[in-house]
Amino acid sequence: MSAQQADPYLARAKAVLRTTPLVDGHNDLPWRIREDTLHSNDLEAYSLTVRAPGMTDLPRMKQGMVGAQFWSVYEPGEPDASTYKRNGKVTGTPGYARVQLEQIELAKRMIAKYPRDLVLATTEADVRKAFREGRIGSLLGMEGGHAIENSLEALRAYYDLGARYMTLTHNVTLDWADAALDSAVHHGLTPFGREVVREMNRMGMLVDLAHVSPAVMSNALDVSEAPVIFSHSASRELVNHPRNVPDSILRRVPKNGGVVMVPFVVSFVNRAVKAYEDSLAAEEKVLKARFAGDMPAAGRALADWKQRHPRPDATLSDVADHIEHVRRVAGVDHVGIGSDLDGITTTIVGLEDVSKFPMLLAELARRGWTDQDLRKLAGENVLRVLKTAEQVSARLKKQRPASIATIEQLDGAKPTP
Repeated sequence: MSAQQADPYLARAKAVLRTTPLVDGHNDLPWRIREDTLHSNDLEAYSLTVRAPGMTDLPRMKQGMVGAQFWSVYEPGEPDASTYKRNGKVTGTPGYARVQLEQIELAKRMIAKYPRDLVLATTEADVRKAFREGRIGSLLGMEGGHAIENSLEALRAYYDLGARYMTLTHNVTLDWADAALDSAVHHGLTPFGREVVREMNRMGMLVDLAHVSPAVMSNALDVSEAPVIFSHSASRELVNHPRNVPDSILRRVPKNGGVVMVPFVVSFVNRAVKAYEDSLAAEEKVLKARFAGDMPAAGRALADWKQRHPRPDATLSDVADHIEHVRRVAGVDHVGIGSDLDGITTTIVGLEDVSKFPMLLAELARRGWTDQDLRKLAGENVLRVLKTAEQVSARLKKQRPASIATIEQLDGAKPTP
């Protein structure tokens, strides 16, 4: 008998996942397929029936007992992202809407290609039905409000295409919301940004506060009538990373009813890794200045620095620590899992791919979590959020029509080109 077979905590975790769908809040496989170096954007070549080049495929999802997946339909938000790959070739900059539509279409084709294993889901009931059928309910999550190009009409069109959450920003501050990793231009949400949140509530689209500044988190909690999510964010108290959630925000989440979904991102969950990445960025800046114009020399010097300064490891235990912290501050009803697999390059030791989810639940069981606690973490919390958002939407649609407000009307701003 193997050590895993003999582990009673792993047996408990698997028993939980046979009766409760594990809902992962964030997986970047569609962008991984688009950017594949050998067969970009080619779903036929990038097969999910065998071990894929990345962190996600169907055999490993089954091994990991994944019950439902929010597939991220991501696109870069950087204004200077001037090239995109398509069919192995570099093209000029398309508009945000074009790439967003392409990614939604790619994700839906991916889901349709494997009907025995995946099925498109747009509601909480869809997810539960898929789970009963032994299929993985596949939801779409937009990562970055730049894709709506300051248009509530575009936002509604994406919802109609199946998007069920939108991260208000990615890494770039928008005309209406500040990003965690960019300048705080607005110090929160602008009036138009608040209208975006209200319209998302009316439609039933989850407001995702991963990637946004703390002020935007706070403003969104002020405005939102439905529970929010953080699709892949950890605790800032444990690791002071701007992508993580401060305790002041965690303490507000229970009143809102939302859920914080802890990711498998090494620099978010381990202080030593965060310090290493800060040092690496500082060294890279110094070397670029020292070898101005000589990029090969700067590259060699940086490689030498990396050899002399090995990267620390982050482990499954670190992720469990963040989950437990969110539980302590916000409560067991407000924590979930949002792996960010295939959106990361360095993996957590023990959580390297989609096959490893039961190991995380086993660690928490070992720490004293009950089966009911594990069910909430695995999927029940986020499914409650999804169902509540649907109920809020049904009420709001009776109270007000679709908003036709523009950013010019509310903020006096010009639309982004």
